[in-house]
Amino acid sequence: MSRLTVARLLANPAPKDPPLRAMNRTRHRADAEEDIDVKRECLLKSLIVYLNEDPKSVFKDYGIDEVEDAENDVETTMMGIFVFRRAQHGFADDVWIIVEGVKVISRAGSVIMAFIILFGLIYALDLSYPGNLKHTFEFVQKVIMHMDGHRLNSKIQQLKMKMFQ
Repeated sequence: MSRLTVARLLANPAPKDPPLRAMNRTRHRADAEEDIDVKRECLLKSLIVYLNEDPKSVFKDYGIDEVEDAENDVETTMMGIFVFRRAQHGFADDVWIIVEGVKVISRAGSVIMAFIILFGLIYALDLSYPGNLKHTFEFVQKVIMHMDGHRLNSKIQQLKMKMFQ
């Protein structure tokens, strides 16, 4: 999804629509950042919010000194991406991918790279998409990757139509 498409989707949001307001805050953060990985992360989280899903259900943020807390959370996490940062909204110093209570990858590089790897793991291992991000993963699969794109959920179909207007 290009930046122009996202900007067009976000233009003139309804003032009482909380997902669009959250997306606007994320977009303003992305505009203020110089790092392309942070901009991509903001775009991904905006997509998740647009599809009425909660990015906090899969993306868990930790301070760089909270590794022990994260290690304790690994066992109780079915599927997730743990992000370690020095600053609250800064560059990711380390990114872990968790699948079924096991840390399968650390040092994934960036949040967007971790999401892509997680998508690949789900597809290769024939796992179900996490229910709390089902629409986001379906959007990536069917609209971006063009895999089985002829059967779209109504929510994803509406977004696809808005993108290509």
